[in-house]
Amino acid sequence: MNILDGKHVSEKIKLEIADQAAAFLHDAGRKPHLVAILVGNDGGSETYVASKMKNCEKVGFQSSLYRFDTTVSENELLDKVREINADPGVDGLIVQLPLPKHIDPEKVTEAIDPKKDVDGFHPINLGRMVRNLPCYLPATPYGILLMLQAYNIDTAGKHCVVVGRSNIVGMPMSILMARNANPGNCTVTLTHSKTRDLKEQVLQADVIVAAIGKKNFITADMVKPGAVVIDVGINREVSDQTKSGYKLYGDVDFENVAPKSSYITPVPGGVGLMTIVGLLKNTLASARKEIYG
Repeated sequence: MNILDGKHVSEKIKLEIADQAAAFLHDAGRKPHLVAILVGNDGGSETYVASKMKNCEKVGFQSSLYRFDTTVSENELLDKVREINADPGVDGLIVQLPLPKHIDPEKVTEAIDPKKDVDGFHPINLGRMVRNLPCYLPATPYGILLMLQAYNIDTAGKHCVVVGRSNIVGMPMSILMARNANPGNCTVTLTHSKTRDLKEQVLQADVIVAAIGKKNFITADMVKPGAVVIDVGINREVSDQTKSGYKLYGDVDFENVAPKSSYITPVPGGVGLMTIVGLLKNTLASARKEIYG
């Protein structure tokens, strides 16, 4: 069993990004600029956004955060998105999810300029991804691909089973792993909570991507020996054993699955750190106009 160490890989890639950001500053006279919009004060969202801003600073990006109260109207939020779209000094825009129930997340996502959609959620970027055209890949799937590349894991011809069908991870991950690319070239099965014989489906996997959002959902009896296991889950539980007051669990029963796997990502310390790297690489690509010119 080998640990897919998100901390080690992400730090190495961030050094490369920092070098490229410094070159961009020298050539363009400004830093790559990422803007985040945060509505409300959800603990998880606060943590994620703070981490994104901190990592921007670490690699030499400019970052800006706009905060709104949960009472903000949908129109007011959309107006801010359009204002940022029109700012030539902004390269990337992310709107942290979830949003309050009175705001349609799809409407907000579609309002973001695809050229600044560094989360890779806009339908134009998703459509280009399906056609294997240059685009901003969704940050978490992109991070997973970078992790597989870093460890030289050969996925061609392998059977990949994705557990979970969200638009953020499961669905795009299934498409990316099936593409004629490296990593990719897998035969892919996309499963979810309504899949019949889910255990039997997962047991066939050479590569498992667990993104269903349920603590320890993938158990040892669902994993064949030698499988590569990618755990996307971040399930927070209150705990008096940690300084933060909560503990993180993945979607995989790590303790019992790890001995059966050839490679496995820990939680924390795995995919979450790579998601940040995917976001940073997208933002740098936007600044350098590598995709949309």
